Amino acid sequence: MFREQYANIFTGNEQFNEVKVAEGDLFAWNPESTYIKEPPFFNITREVPHVQPIVGARVLAIMPDSTTTDHISPAGNIAKESPAARYLEANGVERSEWNSYGSRRGNHEVMMRGTYANIRIKNALVAGVEGGVTRYLPTNNIMPIWDAAERYMEAGTPLIVLAGKEYGTGSSRDWAAKGVLLQGVRAVIAESFERIHRSNLVGMGILPLQFLPGHNVKELGLTGEETYEILGLSDDMTPRQEYTVRAHAQDGTVTEFRVMSRIDTPVEVNYYRNGGILQTVLRRLAE
Repeated sequence: MFREQYANIFTGNEQFNEVKVAEGDLFAWNPESTYIKEPPFFNITREVPHVQPIVGARVLAIMPDSTTTDHISPAGNIAKESPAARYLEANGVERSEWNSYGSRRGNHEVMMRGTYANIRIKNALVAGVEGGVTRYLPTNNIMPIWDAAERYMEAGTPLIVLAGKEYGTGSSRDWAAKGVLLQGVRAVIAESFERIHRSNLVGMGILPLQFLPGHNVKELGLTGEETYEILGLSDDMTPRQEYTVRAHAQDGTVTEFRVMSRIDTPVEVNYYRNGGILQTVLRRLAE
C-alpha cells in the first residue's frame, strides 16, 4: 500500500503539478498575497542589542484570572468591521472570501489584527464590556485593541499587559505570543503564568514578570491608566531576578512595587537577550 500510494508522489496529481511557481533556491514572497506574507520576525542585526529598562510604557489591557490562549490568539471567522476585516477590504478581498483566522495564519498582518479580538474577552480598562476593545489612554477613546496598539507603536510607546492568575492557560497557541509581540507589547505582569505560554512569551522576546505574593492589580490600586517604568533590566540579567516597577499616575502619585522575572533558566536569558528564540538560532548560524 505504501509503494502504491507514494510511487507517483511527484507525478500523480496533475492539477497540483500545473500550479505555476517561481524558480529559485529561495521562496519568492508575493507582496500581494493576503494568505502568506514574509513575517517580520527576522529583521535583525548581527550584533545582540543591549538589554535596556522599559520606560514610558502604557497598559494595553488588564486581563482577568484564567485568561486563556484562546482569548488571546486569533480564532474563528473574521468579524465584520474588525481590524482584520478592514485590512482584507483594503486589499480588495470580498467578504465572501475573508475565510477564517486559521486559514490566514501565514499572514501576520491579519493575525496581529486578530490578537485580543475574542468576543468574550474582558479588559478591565473598559469595565462592563466584552470584546477586544481598550481605551487609548492619551485621548481616553474606546477602540479595538489593535487600533490602540497601532497608535502606540506609531508614537514609539512601549506597551505592557497586566493580568491575574493563570495567564495563558489552556492549549498552547503560538500566535498568543506572536500576535502580542507584533502589537508592541514588551512585558506581561501577571500573578501567575501557564507553563508553556510563559515559555512562548520568552521565546518571542516578551518579558514575563510575576507579582510578588500579596501583590496584584487590585491590592496595589493600579488602574491601568498609569505610565510604567520597569527598572533594573540590563545585560547582566539572571534567571528569576527581581525588578522594580514604578507606576506614575496622572495626579503625580507614584506606586512602586517589586516583581520577579519568570525567565527561569540561563538558556531563556540568552533567548530574551537576543530578542527571542528565532533570533538566537539565526545569530548562532551566522557565526
